[in-house]
Amino acid sequence: MEARNRPLPAWFERIQSRQIQLPRFQRFEAWGSREVSDLIATVLRKLPAGATLILEVGDNLPFVSRPLVTAPASGERTTELLLDGQQRLTALWRALNDNYEDRTYFVRTDPEALSDPEAELVVGQARWMKERTRYPVWADTPTEVWTRGLIPLRLLRPGDVTADIDAWVDSAAGDDHQLFKLIDRTVQSLRERVTVFNLPFLALPSTTSKGVALDVFLKLNTSSVKLSTFDIIVAQMEGKTGESLHDQIAKLNGDVPHVESYGKPEKLVLDAIALHQGKSPNQTGYWALDFDEVLTSWDRTTDAVRGAIGFLEEECIFDDDRLPTGAVLGVLAGIWPYLPAGGDALGNARTLLRKYVWRGFLTSRYEQAAATASFQDFRGLRGVLDGSGSETEVPILDERQFPKPTAAQIIAAGWPKGRGILSRGLLGISLRRGAQDIADGTPVSRDHIVKREYHHLFPAALLSGAGVPQGQSYSAMNCALITWRTNRTIGAKSPADYLRERSDNATLGVEELRRRLATHVIPADELLTSVGASAPAGDIVAAFERFAAARAELMLRAIDALWEGRVLSGR
Repeated sequence: MEARNRPLPAWFERIQSRQIQLPRFQRFEAWGSREVSDLIATVLRKLPAGATLILEVGDNLPFVSRPLVTAPASGERTTELLLDGQQRLTALWRALNDNYEDRTYFVRTDPEALSDPEAELVVGQARWMKERTRYPVWADTPTEVWTRGLIPLRLLRPGDVTADIDAWVDSAAGDDHQLFKLIDRTVQSLRERVTVFNLPFLALPSTTSKGVALDVFLKLNTSSVKLSTFDIIVAQMEGKTGESLHDQIAKLNGDVPHVESYGKPEKLVLDAIALHQGKSPNQTGYWALDFDEVLTSWDRTTDAVRGAIGFLEEECIFDDDRLPTGAVLGVLAGIWPYLPAGGDALGNARTLLRKYVWRGFLTSRYEQAAATASFQDFRGLRGVLDGSGSETEVPILDERQFPKPTAAQIIAAGWPKGRGILSRGLLGISLRRGAQDIADGTPVSRDHIVKREYHHLFPAALLSGAGVPQGQSYSAMNCALITWRTNRTIGAKSPADYLRERSDNATLGVEELRRRLATHVIPADELLTSVGASAPAGDIVAAFERFAAARAELMLRAIDALWEGRVLSGR
């Protein structure tokens, strides 16, 4: 097998006519604007851009295929499948045809841009729609574009685009004939660079077996870590079964509402399937999957994911931004098919899962080696459910290894907007209690969570002025999720001041305010009687420390209930 030459216009002809397509198992478009700009600059500077790999197609397509993004879906018979080079050809095709919705690419025309390899040659301008107008408007105005020393990349695309070039150059030059000739020469000079650019390729003959073609694809793409584990599993599954895991995931997204709110569904699915097949939810386990069983048990997988998502929603964990650790989600989906059908047995099982979930949220169990730990916990939980084991054999339920957090640990827990497990777990407790907005009284819900902001109960500016380190002011104990409208009205006021306003404005007065604060596991007295913004620094620090300690004690009481799997609710 040797490299063959093919100029860029010939590639475009094949894409346009649908003679070249992608095998369906290929991952989707992944490049960002920086990679696209760099590739176009490589072409214009006449530098090599590597070689691609194709599989020649005989009478029958060996793999289900699809066109490149935005390329025609119908046309001539497919004669080639692109095994490697999708990102490069897609970027060239879309940028030169100007069909990225969110970006338009331009070429700088000053001599330094072409001569200096360090200079930015290709500019990717962000685009957006507002009231049926595409902004920035100058990007579609030839005179404005030329004034900035740019020309649209689309004028360089292969094919007969003479009319498009003439119209653009005429509009940019206006009545200046000499300027028209200058712009036209510049465009034609750059077009020539695109026209003669060679993108070589290697070709596997049409007699190549599917297994060999797939093996070459995987080795080629994993040697430089271009593919994710999921991409590899997709390719392996399609090669063995002829079915697309991409299609199955798309179906899951339609069948299980909100699954995408918790991160990438493919990760959850692979974790659940691996556990169902008795394998660890990691790369080694994924690669050992029985793909035929993946397909035959897909309905079970869908039901398991639906059950796991529903359980987390009941615990008021509505999305990945608030999920303390994704490890529990895979275990929940893995264990779901083994739950009893109903009655007291199901109630006991759900209590067990509640114990498991909140210990995962409030201990260090999944801070390291999460895949190994979740596999061990899954096996222990399954043993409890089928009667072959006891709760003492579930590692995460061993309080000697994974004890409750102490008051000191709770006070020291960081800002919940970060990825800290304990800090998010503590926020989760307030969500489970209802977390009603302190102004409008609306309880937290899936729809309402997106309207919430992370609010400093003691404003950061107030604490900073009193000498409190940022690490203490940005703590879980100083955080509550409230609506953005309420957050804006509070601003930098002291707790005593803004709560007095809330109390005065609420029809039911201070008792209603106390009840709303309680739904966040917030000690009302320590806020209502805290000092004002003009108090001495020492008084502010003392008030904040009293508040943090009091809230930590309330959290410990809630943790006692969750630790035993009891339903925690303050609604």
